[in-house]
This record gives sequence, structure tokens and C-alpha cells, in this order.
Amino acid sequence: MRLITKIASVVSLMMFSSSILASDAVTVLGRDFTFPNKIEGLPQRLSDFKGLQINAFTTNDGVKLSYWEAGSGEPLIFVPGWSANGAEYFNVMYLLSKQYHVYVLDPRNQGLSQNVEYGNRLSRFGMDLKEFTDHIGAKSVNLCGWSMGASIIWSYIDLFGTQNVNKLAFIDEPVSIYTHSDWSEKERLDAGGMTTSPERMIAAFTQGAPVNNQVVDMAAMERYKAMESKYFQNSEAFAREFVKNDPKFLSQVLFDHATNDWRDVIRAKINVPTAIFTGDYSHNVPSQKWMHSVIPGSQLFVYTKEEQGDHFLAFKNPLRFTQDLTAFLNKPEVKK
Repeated sequence: MRLITKIASVVSLMMFSSSILASDAVTVLGRDFTFPNKIEGLPQRLSDFKGLQINAFTTNDGVKLSYWEAGSGEPLIFVPGWSANGAEYFNVMYLLSKQYHVYVLDPRNQGLSQNVEYGNRLSRFGMDLKEFTDHIGAKSVNLCGWSMGASIIWSYIDLFGTQNVNKLAFIDEPVSIYTHSDWSEKERLDAGGMTTSPERMIAAFTQGAPVNNQVVDMAAMERYKAMESKYFQNSEAFAREFVKNDPKFLSQVLFDHATNDWRDVIRAKINVPTAIFTGDYSHNVPSQKWMHSVIPGSQLFVYTKEEQGDHFLAFKNPLRFTQDLTAFLNKPEVKK
């Protein structure tokens, strides 16, 4: 009897410890939040999203990375773009958590993750993603990368392949941000080249330094300021309230990010079903079409301007985006 009691106590302690590790978002953030716009079918307050958690793990180089999760079922991991975070995915997570176990990983130096002055290159970010998939114990995952998040996934695939990947989705990321001086205009468009000076781009993005569109294409930044979507107003208000990025740490990955050319990975190493999202407001449409042309069986979604088709389409039109992504993920794979 004593042995049974002891075993029961150990099991109870393990269950209690597990509940501590899984922290609900309101507890982690310290208080509730009311969204500025009431939208039917979406939470009015943070606490209305039952089951939303914010957790963390530590990488093998000692960095504490935070991640947001909700739902159950097949794992669907979102990797945010540069300077972005899980808070901005609030609406997307709420809608998709009804069918999937949804995760958003805050990259190092972003969101709620730890700020460090090392490991600020895309190869390390790719390793962080691999360690995260190991941490959650997922044998097979769906990955969705937005902006720099797509580049992180390309780095992951370059290093580890696609053997543990079920399906992929990419949202509006240039294949090569840096425009090489010996490229033809077609090469620039196919790659999505948007700057001739990474240093000037970094200064513009992190310090608001003046720049012209021949040196840095600022279209995405301009579209960020277009706040006509109530969904986007809500998610950005939530992110601004709880996430305070430090430009000093954000800037450290940008040079490496800008100077990578991922055409070889996209051409040769992506061999699973892939969805590509872009929109008519985006200058990346030609590069997304190039990706579609070289990834066998890929599916391309080009949103119109009326559908909020810009760099932030997933957050400005989460209903359409999550419907399209769900249809893609649920589509049976054609056996070859």
C-alpha cells in the first residue's frame, strides 16, 4: 500500500510539474488584454482564447526561446519574419487551433525570446528551429514561414532536409534580398532583389535613416503603415502592448539575412507539397512566381489588393489566409 501511495504521489507531482511548465498566456503576460475592435468570431479579450499558452525551451548554445501554442492534432509551426513575434499571430492561431496543434516560435532577439549577441545568422536560426521540433517531440511537422521566417525554414532544409516535414508554406519572402550588380533585370525580379546596399537597408529598417527606392525597396514598410484592416489593428495593438523589441539586437541578423541567396535550396532541396502566398501590393510577386515554377507541384496564391494582398496578408486577412492554408494542408498528396 505504501508503494502504491508513493507511486501515486510521484505521478501527481509529475502532472503538477507539467502543468507549471505549460503556462497560459494571461499568466505569462501578467494581465488580460481587450482588443480595440470587436470582430464576430474572434476573441474580444486575450482571456477569451482558452488554451493559448506561452512556453519556452533552451537551445544547445544556452538561449531561451519562447513559443506560443494552442490546439491539438497535427503540428503546424509558424516562423515569424524579422522583428515579428507570436503576438501578431493571435487571430491566425485562434482560427487554426480548431484543427491543428499550432505553434509560433519567437526567434532569438525577437518577441519574448532572449536577447543575445551571438548566433545571429540564418544557419543558427535554422538550427534553433530544428531544436524546437525536437523539443516538442514532433516526428512530422508542417512549417509556415513568413518573410525572414521563410529564410529560416530554407536554412533548416539546407541543413537537415525535409525528411521530417509534411508540408511547407511560405509567405512573400524574396529569394535573395541583395541585388547583385551583374544581374539582369529578369534575374533581379526572379530573385526578388530589393537592395543594393545591406548597410543602407539595415539603417533604414532599424534607425529610420533616409533612403530612396533604388537603394532599398521600402514598399513592405509602407504597407505596414496601411492600417485599414481591423484584424491587423487588433493583432498589432496586442503585440505593441506586450512585446518590446530592442533595435540593437534586431539589427544583428539583418546583414546575414540580406546577403543570402536561397535559389539553390529552393531549386534542389524542396521536395514536399508547398504553398506560396503573395499579393498584388507586393513587389515580390515575380520572385514568388519563380519559386512556384521550380518547386514541383507547388501551389501559388496571389491575393488581390481588395483581399489585402501585401506583405502582411496573413494578419490583415486572417479568415481568407487560414481557409486557404487549411485547404492546402488537408489536400491529399498525389502519389507519384
